[in-house]
Amino acid sequence: MRLRPMPALKAVASLLLCGLFAGVVVAAATFPGLAFSGLAAKSGADTFEDLPIDLDVLPSPQISYIYASDGKTVLAMMYDENRRDVPIADVAPVMQQAMVAAEDNRFYEHKGVDLKGVARAFVNNENGGDQQGASTLTMQYVRQATSYSARTPQEVVDATAKTPARKLKEMKLAMALEKKLTKQQILERYLNISTFGHGAFGIYAAAHVYFGKDPKDLTLGEAALLAGLVKAPSTNDPATADGLPKAIARQGYVLDQMVAMKYITPQQRDEAKAQKLTIVGQRTPEGCESVQRSDLGAGFLCDYLRRWWDEQPAFGADAFDRENKLRSGGYTIVTSLNVQTQAAAFKYAKNQPDVGSANVGLGNPEAVMVAAVEPGTGRVQALATNRNFSNDQSGNGQSTNPDRKGQKGNYPNTTVPFITGGPDVPGYQAGSSFKIFTAVAAMESGLPLSHTEDVQAQFVSDYPISASSPAACNGPHYCPKNSEGDPTGTFNMWQSFGMSLNTYFVPLEQRVGADHVVDVAKRLGIQFRTSQDANFAKDAKQWGAFTLGVSDTTPLDLAGAYAALAADGNYCTPTPVTEIRDADGNKIDAGQPQCKQVVDPDIARAAVDMARCPVGDQSAFGACPGSGTATNVHGDVGRPVAGKTGTTDSGKSATFVAMTKQLAVAGILTDPDNPQTNRTMSHPVINNAVAYTLKAALQGQPVEQFTPPSHQRAFGN
Repeated sequence: MRLRPMPALKAVASLLLCGLFAGVVVAAATFPGLAFSGLAAKSGADTFEDLPIDLDVLPSPQISYIYASDGKTVLAMMYDENRRDVPIADVAPVMQQAMVAAEDNRFYEHKGVDLKGVARAFVNNENGGDQQGASTLTMQYVRQATSYSARTPQEVVDATAKTPARKLKEMKLAMALEKKLTKQQILERYLNISTFGHGAFGIYAAAHVYFGKDPKDLTLGEAALLAGLVKAPSTNDPATADGLPKAIARQGYVLDQMVAMKYITPQQRDEAKAQKLTIVGQRTPEGCESVQRSDLGAGFLCDYLRRWWDEQPAFGADAFDRENKLRSGGYTIVTSLNVQTQAAAFKYAKNQPDVGSANVGLGNPEAVMVAAVEPGTGRVQALATNRNFSNDQSGNGQSTNPDRKGQKGNYPNTTVPFITGGPDVPGYQAGSSFKIFTAVAAMESGLPLSHTEDVQAQFVSDYPISASSPAACNGPHYCPKNSEGDPTGTFNMWQSFGMSLNTYFVPLEQRVGADHVVDVAKRLGIQFRTSQDANFAKDAKQWGAFTLGVSDTTPLDLAGAYAALAADGNYCTPTPVTEIRDADGNKIDAGQPQCKQVVDPDIARAAVDMARCPVGDQSAFGACPGSGTATNVHGDVGRPVAGKTGTTDSGKSATFVAMTKQLAVAGILTDPDNPQTNRTMSHPVINNAVAYTLKAALQGQPVEQFTPPSHQRAFGN
């Protein structure tokens, strides 16, 4: 006999009755003190019908991975929670089975709410047994997803409160979820959201933290142990002496359940129980202080990336939001760090060959700071110094700064951004490396490289200066001198740049205007981080000493400026990024080269042609003198190269910048704790660090020739 269809009204009534019954029973199972009280009944009747059926799930926090430019070399991981979601296909079948056996052995039979389990829990709780909550795996997922998706503190409280109302909401959401997702989809989400202890969130992190492997490679014994952790991850932590016995006992329970469910045979269970597991118990390193390749010294570039990220509007409204995104968004970040270049820069920042006693290492207060930038893109290929990126200063030497007497210095460990600069790190004086900006300004004013000045031992300029200054003469006039032994007479730009003649470039600056020279420097990315420098730069007409590099700068700024000239005047803002993808693999439009033509290409080529003179290379016109300030560099690098040295008064710092068509490398040697040091810095140290870095970075790359400037730019006719 066929049964008649149930009338619609009767069906609705039945559904509501089931909802009410389920709400009461679940409340009774979970809160036996309220078993059949009016409160529980009223809660079920008033709320179940109107409860939402859509689960608003926000993504759970994911690790962001930071790679070198090859996209393979992991540099660092950033996270608030050590988690990386994986598809169910990448989880070993025994792990899937073990989780079901451990948490919900009727998972494949119920529709989100296990009424048999509810009834069993109710009877157990009423008869004084261990309290059972009757939550299915689906309900557990709903609870965790609701908690992770909370947007306010109150929502967090509501998601975890032990109330009948919360249980009813979980039930209805679980039932609705089972209609939308397959069992495997729910299990996948559960495996990824669950907490396994020891800083491991989700099955991927758990497999790596405890066993050092991917979840697809877990054995039966390993899977059963991990599945057993979810119930009490802190108590059962197998990486601790107290937790290991409890974890093994729980593993045994899971294996027994798997036998009962016919997932495995008794023999497989016994073999798994007998297997001695090797617990790694290694928390996943986090942050720039835990870079994976210590041999690269990549912590400073990692930190530069982090600070760059905090300034990008694409990742949030403010620095707080952006930092949160970095540590929870699951990004794949391919940095601009070139492994070959960075390895060389770090090696030679720590050890410069052939300089004898002037060699400086990790334990020296003098900092060798090196930055490498790719012309035409601005990508920062290396940031290195003879320091460890670490906040642990317990073993550091004493500060050399007289204002910090008795305090620890920043060597060998520091996280201060020496190489890139920052709010409290304005940089260091770079000496004559700034003369190239005067040369560019002069050519923009119509003067060719062949332009001559009458070079004197001392030049009496029109620039004002305090009469008490050592650089003053004839009253309040700025009167620079050449270095002792420098020649006098008539010299052109090639010759004067090669020999670094101060009394050629100050008259040239006076001729074309100091404000014009400062404008060139700004266009080429030089920043003015101190209030004094910023004030001078605003009205630079009287800044006579600017061409001699009295403004603070950084190796990164200098490398970026010279890279722009090597790229025919195309300045690209330095960037630490090659590519960024979000957790779904979508490419993010951030970090791409931001370039602008800031100097006429022919003028830029002329500046590079002139800059071949100091380093022992030869101008395209054969115009370089036989002497220069770093003539060994061309032979060391072994390809066309241009650059400039820079020395401050009394040798407080030593600077060297070298460039090819493919790479610009800048280095500064000074005491960053005390830039006004009375020690004399050694030019061979910084020259070698830069030259050897450039040579090693370009090894295996084709030799590229510089493009000569026009004859008119060189000779004016």
